[in-house]
Amino acid sequence: MTIDRHRMIRVDQAGEFGATRIYAGQLAVMGDRGPHSAEIRAMAGQEEDHRARFDALMARRGVRPTALQPFWHVAGFALGAGTALLGPEAAMACTAAVETEIDAHYSKQLAELERDGDDPELAAMIAEFRDDEREHKEAALAAGAERAPAYPLLSMAIRLGCRAAIRLSERI
Repeated sequence: MTIDRHRMIRVDQAGEFGATRIYAGQLAVMGDRGPHSAEIRAMAGQEEDHRARFDALMARRGVRPTALQPFWHVAGFALGAGTALLGPEAAMACTAAVETEIDAHYSKQLAELERDGDDPELAAMIAEFRDDEREHKEAALAAGAERAPAYPLLSMAIRLGCRAAIRLSERI
């Protein structure tokens, strides 16, 4: 396995970990009474499964986690809680924005893996997870993400943050 595969796995595990923390933050604010709590719990469960599967892959392949994990632990929770404090639509806007970036990220990785054809296990995982993330985005949009206060600004800020997190987690 090349260093690029290690980076790929490291950043993807960090992203799935961050997603679990975002949903934890949202649920901490909204609890079970929020209008989208059941959807958030379901998406959080899928993200936890993704993270656990990346954890196992990292252990099998000797990939180190990002050194930024403690930061993502706090930052993810803060993003989730902060958007939930803005309201249920803002929480959904957060999900839509994050999943937009993750879809693009996973699609780029998948194209590389399919071109190289040397890691069908990782390609299958990423394809499966990308499809789940696309479903999360569509669910968030259907739940009113675009009605969030200052949606274009909120969405762009979150998307830029995701891009930065991806670049940092690949390297650190």
